[in-house]
Amino acid sequence: MAVTVLATRSRAQAFVALTKPRIIELLLVSTVPTMVLAERGLPSVWLMVATVIGGTLSAGGANAINMYVDRDIDAEMERTKNRPLVTGEIQPTEALVFAVGLEIVAFFFLWAFVNLLSALLAVAACAFYVFIYTLWLKRTSTQNIVIGGAAGAAPVLIGWSAVTNSVEWPAILLFLVVFFWTPPHFWALAIRYEDDYAAASVPMMPVVAGRKKTAQQIFIYSLIVWAVSLAVWPVGDTGWIYLGTAIVVGAMFSGGAVQLMREQDSAALEKRAIRYFAFSITHLTLLFGAVAIDQLVGWGI
Repeated sequence: MAVTVLATRSRAQAFVALTKPRIIELLLVSTVPTMVLAERGLPSVWLMVATVIGGTLSAGGANAINMYVDRDIDAEMERTKNRPLVTGEIQPTEALVFAVGLEIVAFFFLWAFVNLLSALLAVAACAFYVFIYTLWLKRTSTQNIVIGGAAGAAPVLIGWSAVTNSVEWPAILLFLVVFFWTPPHFWALAIRYEDDYAAASVPMMPVVAGRKKTAQQIFIYSLIVWAVSLAVWPVGDTGWIYLGTAIVVGAMFSGGAVQLMREQDSAALEKRAIRYFAFSITHLTLLFGAVAIDQLVGWGI
């Protein structure tokens, strides 16, 4: 009996791993604060919970399909060689059925408990991630993560539409913040795991263009993120808490990119890149946290 319970638990954990829960957590960081901005206050608890549940199911399904498609290259990379489809803990057909099932449930859940627009945006994000990024760009273009980043920015639009049943300019600007933030965030990780991507023949920018060019691109995109995040202030009618946060974390984000460009030692660059990757998560969390806090304390202009 104990062996059966352990085996069942292990299988359940493997299916959860297919959804890439850490990535989902990051995606949801942007959803609830955007809802708060759209509401100009705190939306109903049920609406927030329903949107987060639906968004989690949809993102999890998309990530599981990504693992299904990428199981061959995952086996070639040190970072991903222990994923469930590589180890054989889950069979490909099981993973695909599970993933598609999550997407179907997510669509009807969002339609029933949020609204149709949010459900359609979630499905569109999944389709973009699977067909445009995973099946087309990831293995063919150094711009894979640039264009593919649109899927990761979609939770902003889903969160806004959940409250307003529309997509408006503040949501579009917040979408662009995440869209332009994604390349420097991911390229920093790609610098650290350049050998992995080279072994799997994935044309990430450090593999094709080199680390120096990648660091330069990270800096350029960090400036764009900074500019767009500042544009949210007047367009989104946010307040001084948001503006101050955007100025400070944007400066730190771009300053970290400058340090990457200046680093000459290869081993030191890898360490600095992984620290930059970690800070990029903090950057996004603080920025969107400020979006919510601004509204909740009533300091909006």
